[in-house]
Amino acid sequence: MAVLPAGTQRRCAARRFCFEAVLERRIEPGLRNLPSVDAVLKTNTAAMLVERFGRNAAVSAIRTALKDARIALKSGILSAHTTEHLAQQALAKLSEEDRSSLRTLFNLTGTVLHTNLGRALLAEEAITAATEAMRNAVALEFDLTSGKRGERDDHVRSILCDLTGAEDATVVNNNAAAVLLALNTLAGGRDAIVSRGELIEIGGAFRMPDIMMRAGARLVEVGTTNRTHASDYERALKPETGVILKVHTSNYCIMGFTAEVSAGDLAAIAADANVPLMHDLGSGTLLDLTRFGLEKEPTVRDAVAHAGLVTFSGDKLLGGPQAGFIVGKRSLIQAINRNPMKRALRVDKIRLAAIEATLKLYRNPERLAERLPTLKLLARTQADIRDQVERILARTTDCVGAAFAVEICDCQSQIGSGALPLATLPSAGIRIHVKHGGGQALEKLAAAMRALDRPIVGRIEDNSLILDFRCLTDEAGFLSALSLLDRSALA
Repeated sequence: MAVLPAGTQRRCAARRFCFEAVLERRIEPGLRNLPSVDAVLKTNTAAMLVERFGRNAAVSAIRTALKDARIALKSGILSAHTTEHLAQQALAKLSEEDRSSLRTLFNLTGTVLHTNLGRALLAEEAITAATEAMRNAVALEFDLTSGKRGERDDHVRSILCDLTGAEDATVVNNNAAAVLLALNTLAGGRDAIVSRGELIEIGGAFRMPDIMMRAGARLVEVGTTNRTHASDYERALKPETGVILKVHTSNYCIMGFTAEVSAGDLAAIAADANVPLMHDLGSGTLLDLTRFGLEKEPTVRDAVAHAGLVTFSGDKLLGGPQAGFIVGKRSLIQAINRNPMKRALRVDKIRLAAIEATLKLYRNPERLAERLPTLKLLARTQADIRDQVERILARTTDCVGAAFAVEICDCQSQIGSGALPLATLPSAGIRIHVKHGGGQALEKLAAAMRALDRPIVGRIEDNSLILDFRCLTDEAGFLSALSLLDRSALA
């Protein structure tokens, strides 16, 4: 490395000393002129801070604002730091911290039941019921007729039985819990027979073999990935067998040279061996989806006709809050309810109220698509969605700016949450791509949309940002949010 001559080094040091001296003369008055915490607290903004967040939080935020001002001044960033300016900085900090991380957003991904975005939207009836349960004491485990302790399952038992044809029913906090509880009850310390082709993994690294192990069941795999026969199950039966498990492969499909044993044939094998058959439907639906133009999916009633126990979800195709249902033979449900794990997995009054209200909507299937948001969104026609896109296109173009090309596009929505993985729904939306430049500008646009007070979430595909409008129900809210897009962040 080259070494400067001594004379040059002295001149550079002298210039640096002079610069630092000038900077210090400019900084020190600024530091001395910074107001005190008490002075900032006397502003109207600070009074609002104290009222909204409490004195301790307000004082702490003001001290942070003053600390940031000192750091800025010492770094040579000279700007006015009035009492009002510092109070406003403290307000911005506390307001940001106070904002919920569970932000409401626009789901324009094209996935209706998006696990990461909360899955099913609840019907107004369910929202009202949950709100009432939050506000008031309710007869959760209290029998109003006898004045004695009741059962929380009683609120949904009869309607679940009516809708599924089951003898009895119970509910826990999600379907993974339902599977865990049922397996632990039927096969804890015993064998659980399942086809290799049905050892599913779903989102969040949920794997059926892991759940079976945690449930205390000994996994007995039969058949191969693509072909399993009745004889495979029959050979695996032993005195130690606790359950035969059938799992609906709701999030993938094996095609080609395949074979599987139907639920009806499995029921016969299980009956001959005096072993219960359990059928995990995963998503699960209470009615035939073909009436809404969707592909055929086995219903819970179909499964109950053969299996002793059936497990399925509440917040997927059913369109309710997160829950796991277990329906089937009364003797098996009673055994599950005696399991100490049941208490650890039960649902609270708020969710139970929403579940009951959602299930009651199924009593009138003719009006279900207009009252249940999930089915309403799934049943939307491409023509209806395209009309909506045409109404919004011009305003969207204005909001994103001239650097981007915006056009109507046809696209394919999907159901999501593992339901009908190969089924797509013809939809329409907006395709946004960069006129000049690469994908970095597109990523900045997607990030800027996610940074809005009410974020807009789409998907990047083929060097374009796709906004699928299938799930857009609030056009005015969407345009209002988009109008606040920070174009400076796109530069």
